[in-house]
Amino acid sequence: MAPLLLVFSGPSGVGKDTLIDKILDVEPRIRKATTVTTRPPRPGEVEGIHYYFVSPNRFQELIAEGALLEHARVYDNWYGVPRADVDKLISAGWDVILRTDIQGVASIKTLVPRAVTIFIAPQDMADLEARIRRRGATETDDLALRLENARKEMAAARTFDHVVVNPENALDSAVEIVRRILEKERSRP
Repeated sequence: MAPLLLVFSGPSGVGKDTLIDKILDVEPRIRKATTVTTRPPRPGEVEGIHYYFVSPNRFQELIAEGALLEHARVYDNWYGVPRADVDKLISAGWDVILRTDIQGVASIKTLVPRAVTIFIAPQDMADLEARIRRRGATETDDLALRLENARKEMAAARTFDHVVVNPENALDSAVEIVRRILEKERSRP
């Protein structure tokens, strides 16, 4: 059975990282590819684990070198997935999870048509707004921008292979849905 490339996306604040971390805890065949970003580290983030933190100049060099599977500018920072990291993990037989924005999903699906795309959705917009506020988006402009972007991203959910609702305080339920998706995708010829 060929390893899977799993591409997770969804609006900011929906709990993608929390869901992915839990899946990694319960699915021993999966590894997460580390994303490159130009944004500064948040408290507790570790270089090479959570992200590779690079300067904007270095990021542009990576683009020019063709070293990124996909890349996009999101909220004034660049994000991208190093091609070599994904190739190395898949060559070693691991299923690989990527977390990317909506723009990146389309790029990856073009390059890797067998990639399995999973949209992580909030229970509703009120749930998402509360989550974004808890993450510190208290400035009206920032909150409004994130909610407007979330509405646009929610409209793109229908283009994904799977949609998983990740309600607040129901992480185990979302993890089980993803595990069923994995079982189904792994059984395909």
